[in-house]
Amino acid sequence: MADKNANAAMGAAGRAPAADKADAIRNVVLVGHSGSGKTTLVEQLLAATGTVQRAGRVEDGNTVSDFDEVEVRQQRSVNLSLAPLTHNGIKINLLDTPGYADFVGDLRAGLRAADAALFVVSACDGIDGLTQMLWDECSRVGMPRAVVITKIDHQRADFDEVLATCQDVFGDGVAPLYLPVITNGHVNGLIGLLTQKFYNYATGSRTENAPGPEYETRIEEYRGPLIEGIIQESEDESLMERYLEGDPIDTGVLIDDLEKAVARGSFYPVLCSGLGVGAQEVLELITQGFPSPLEHPMPEITTLDGKPVKGIACDPDGPLVAEVVKTTSDPYVGRISLVRVFSGTLRPDMTVHVSGHGLAERGHEDHDVDERIGTLTCPLGKQQRGAAKGMAGDIVAVAKLSRAETGDTLSEVERPLLMTSWAMPEPLLPVAIRAKSKADEDKLAQALGRLVAEDPTLRLENNAETRQLVLWCMGEAHTDVLLDRLARRHGVEVERIELRVPLRETFGGRCQAMGRNVKQTGGHGQYAICHLEVEPLPSGGGFEFVDKIVGGVVPRQFIPSVEKGVRAQMERGVVAGYPMVDVRVTLYDGKAHSVDSSDMAFQIAGQLALKEAAAKVPTLLLEPVDELSVLVADDYVGPVMSDLSSRRGRVLGTEPVGTGRTLVKAEVPELEITRYAIDLRSMSHGTGTFQRTFLRYEPLPPHLAGKVTETD
Repeated sequence: MADKNANAAMGAAGRAPAADKADAIRNVVLVGHSGSGKTTLVEQLLAATGTVQRAGRVEDGNTVSDFDEVEVRQQRSVNLSLAPLTHNGIKINLLDTPGYADFVGDLRAGLRAADAALFVVSACDGIDGLTQMLWDECSRVGMPRAVVITKIDHQRADFDEVLATCQDVFGDGVAPLYLPVITNGHVNGLIGLLTQKFYNYATGSRTENAPGPEYETRIEEYRGPLIEGIIQESEDESLMERYLEGDPIDTGVLIDDLEKAVARGSFYPVLCSGLGVGAQEVLELITQGFPSPLEHPMPEITTLDGKPVKGIACDPDGPLVAEVVKTTSDPYVGRISLVRVFSGTLRPDMTVHVSGHGLAERGHEDHDVDERIGTLTCPLGKQQRGAAKGMAGDIVAVAKLSRAETGDTLSEVERPLLMTSWAMPEPLLPVAIRAKSKADEDKLAQALGRLVAEDPTLRLENNAETRQLVLWCMGEAHTDVLLDRLARRHGVEVERIELRVPLRETFGGRCQAMGRNVKQTGGHGQYAICHLEVEPLPSGGGFEFVDKIVGGVVPRQFIPSVEKGVRAQMERGVVAGYPMVDVRVTLYDGKAHSVDSSDMAFQIAGQLALKEAAAKVPTLLLEPVDELSVLVADDYVGPVMSDLSSRRGRVLGTEPVGTGRTLVKAEVPELEITRYAIDLRSMSHGTGTFQRTFLRYEPLPPHLAGKVTETD
């Protein structure tokens, strides 16, 4: 591809790039595991186009993408960030994503905003499970992809081995376009397999030469399969016949067919990158091979009542349809929304309709409001550069949208629309927190509200039973970042506390008990006596109250009072403070006084009777049991099943899912899986996922029940 446009048009540093038509835009997301070199590659591309004067380094904390103070300290990406640049008249929106599984929400947002993906693989470390899963996900939706093998200049780099791994893991259609030339451990340049040219970077700038004869065997080894792969994807059926007959195929024809196959998402070229090497080739692939927004399928669009809307395309003059893919809160600027415009044109000061995203169960309220667009900018990391408009196909930032959150749709006020939300993983790690001081407590609710607006993978729960504030997170790293932001960005100090799982209580047998509430002190007294029989019900039986009073020993108006008192005591529990369930209470006898009996007196008597019953028969603690569906690679099925059994779980069975993956189903007590999100990731090397569904309550083993009772 290198011979079509050998000279790059440099972008102007400090000026926001702009495009006047959608086919002059490329939206590209960088995907890869943490440490694979995504952020470094972005820096190289920015420097190669003159967007920045010098490439920053992750170790120095001065990269464009990793500008958040958490990213600078941890030296890894935790946010989706935008880095636009211009090459050969094409505006490229680079979306740098986190490579750690805890921040998969931002990664999926990047996939939604992009039209193509660069999978970044380290020549030192190879491919992890998360990268493989994302490749499969992109394959299902037909997203065009290419692979960039980074760190080829590292002393531990093994380009051939990692290339073979990519071809084995990613499957058919993966083939290299360039081979690195390494002399004495130093990368001097690249050999283009199609052009058969040596692109020499030894002098600091790219020059073209003929490769030496010592590379002929290596070139032929990779060039033949590459050409055959391109011809198989060609729409010209005569090419294969000509190739097999030995006729030379023009390089320009091969490059044209390659670019079409890449844009269709049926061929996946492999490039390589190192210090000062490979940026030019990556830019050429992006501008010439990746599709423009005009070629990318439009996400499903409906009216607010769910009726499908057809005919909307990537047209700057069409109806406005845009989506908030990322929300951040800046302490000085306020809320900033990163928006991908799919149709129409977004302009400053226009009024738009904000439609909700359907994540109310996670604490993200649905929206159906009008908002005024503030300033539009084209961000370069933390630098906000003014933009005159956001046209169809482009990505811009909008300041001070007070109600819009990640996943919301922006459309015309006269024609409100809703885009189908992208798949968002369920947070499965519960973390209980509390404010360190009264001042922190006063600010906590507002700060958490801002975090929830930014992060759709965060779920906030105020548990009424345990009286705990619980953050449902993606993992330990996600939790650490959230608590760090609370402290540093919002000035709220919190501490983690032990999570309480909501248990239940029930009676372990049948008995009779009396509640006596007789108090005679001067004036109006209290008089209520009730005799109850209590017995357990089967699991899920709830509560039954049976009236067997005869002869009016308890006046009719006070029978509901006894039931009310019993229910109140059941809510408070009788042993460890947990609600009672699965109990039948029968009122069969009692006494009343014509003057001193009252509604409250019989309520108290009912409570006392229930407490006395608890002293006569064993009281059981019940724990919630969930059904777990664990999806893991076949290699980890054994360890996962053994681990589930060690958690007092019952494995129900397994079934194959696709190729190389197995679904394990089990019933496991909630007490044993509060940190399962962390343990499964470690056990399966990041490839395992799970879902949980509440099933029922079961008796807690006596040795554990004793510990809970002592604690409470």
